[in-house]
Amino acid sequence: MDLHLLFDNLTNPALLFFFLGILAVQFKSDLEIPANSAKFISLYLLLSIGFKGGQELSHSAFSMEIVWSLLFGIFLAVAVPIYAYFILRRKFSVPNAGAIAASYGSVSAVTFVTAISFLDIEQIPFGGHMVAVMALMEAPSIIVGVLLIALFSKDKSEKPGISKILHHSLTNGSVLLILGSLMIGFLASEQHAEGIKPFTTDIFKGFLAVFLLDMGITSGRKLSAFLKKGKFAFLFAIILPMINGCGVALLSGLFTESVGNRLLFAILAGSASYIAVPAAMRIAAPKAEPSLYLPMALAITFPFNITLGMPLYLYIIQQAEQGFMIAGG
Repeated sequence: MDLHLLFDNLTNPALLFFFLGILAVQFKSDLEIPANSAKFISLYLLLSIGFKGGQELSHSAFSMEIVWSLLFGIFLAVAVPIYAYFILRRKFSVPNAGAIAASYGSVSAVTFVTAISFLDIEQIPFGGHMVAVMALMEAPSIIVGVLLIALFSKDKSEKPGISKILHHSLTNGSVLLILGSLMIGFLASEQHAEGIKPFTTDIFKGFLAVFLLDMGITSGRKLSAFLKKGKFAFLFAIILPMINGCGVALLSGLFTESVGNRLLFAILAGSASYIAVPAAMRIAAPKAEPSLYLPMALAITFPFNITLGMPLYLYIIQQAEQGFMIAGG
């Protein structure tokens, strides 16, 4: 792997703020971001990335690459939780396996946003339609996770209401905001978009740094208790995302030549939801342990992806590109 690329990522100020949050917990500091402020910043990040994605999409010519990208994203959101579930059932109960599988089939919007910041630093372009891909991957994995729990649960009286979960997953605040912002960005004229650029673009990285500081504090608080639960969950939270990310980094080359798009696909495949899925699983799987699936996604998979995952996936994509050029030449 290119060590310069890895060093660049690890010295990204936003990422360093994430580590500062973890250190604050270890030092038992009273540092914290008020809950209302953290929620506002998360909404801002989703709004900003959705709007900018819509603007990019409006300036892009419609192509079969966009169609294949959307279909591939939905395929991943369905396939990943299915195969993850059967791996997880070796160690966990049906509700826990279903909830964790749904988390790893779904996506982390914050990881996606961090990856976009990473691409900006490396000056690698990407397509605005990738925001739509991310938004479409949220709901299918939740639905698949709920269906798996319902199908394999021995206690049939506690089957979750599929219609209720379907409605919840489609109207989840993060899904609704990212899709709505995408449409608004798509419809807005370039002149109007320029008028709010200081809000949607100029302050983006600063807000991301504050949000990652809050994520670091939250991760640090959950990590110690989680580590007591055994090795399997810890290894799963690293190995499965790495397999998904590396595999998709290669497979995505079948329908897109864009390095930026391929990296974002790898990140989407390798990330895990710790916002939308936990909210849905409180209703769908009340017997599943949030103290298990939430720290796996937030305290293990999230740090792995934003530190080592992004440079690793980019390295694989770049090596594959070079190999293809040599073979073609």
